[in-house]
Amino acid sequence: MTRHRRDVLTLLALTLLDRVAAQTQAPSASAPTEHSYQLEPYSAERQRRLAEPELALLEKLNRRDRAHLSRLTEVVVPDVWTDAELAYSLLPDHWSWAATRPKALAVHQPMQVFGAYESGRLVQWGPVSTGRAETPTPSGLFHLTWKAKSRRSTDNAEWILNWYFNFINSRGVSFHEFELPGRPASHACVRLLQRDAQWLYGWGEQWQLSADQREVVTPGTPVAILGVYDFRRPAPWLSLDAWSGRIVLPDVP
Repeated sequence: MTRHRRDVLTLLALTLLDRVAAQTQAPSASAPTEHSYQLEPYSAERQRRLAEPELALLEKLNRRDRAHLSRLTEVVVPDVWTDAELAYSLLPDHWSWAATRPKALAVHQPMQVFGAYESGRLVQWGPVSTGRAETPTPSGLFHLTWKAKSRRSTDNAEWILNWYFNFINSRGVSFHEFELPGRPASHACVRLLQRDAQWLYGWGEQWQLSADQREVVTPGTPVAILGVYDFRRPAPWLSLDAWSGRIVLPDVP
């Protein structure tokens, strides 16, 4: 075998090894991966010992802000902790209905979670608290309308709603920051963690109105409110069975 041929074969072998290595690398931070979960004892003392990324993830997995997390005696935790929150979403990483839309929002009420999609690809998710039994959040297809960094609730002037983004203008129903107690508890709005509400405020597209402000020229980002919450049963995300598969989003909301 000539030296030139040996060099060529060596180069081909190294190239093949590089390709195999690339295919077996861990998924990127933006690509959701499968995890398993378990229930573990929890306390305010344990919460104080957790690092910021771990606390942030527990808020999302257990649908509670930190004040309400500290009241639990047991929490859902993952088998592996990473900073890539998309890896822990039960929403599909691709949604066919949203593929033809630059941006779209899904709120899955049974699992109390929202997902933001860009051209059908999941880019953000988080926990929500939708309407309580007496004042449910209506299911259906809506659009973001207008937003305000802060406003007072029309139900109670003492309630300050930060990072407010309306999606049912006739009723004042919106996304906004507010406490997440681990159950649907709002007056029909969709409550979010502070960081998710602020993110959505900057990401979502408002409607475009005519010069006289009477007609919608261009609707805002579509918002699909999906399903209804079953108040007769315990929170489904506290059952490990709920974490064994992905949420299925409809082909047409």
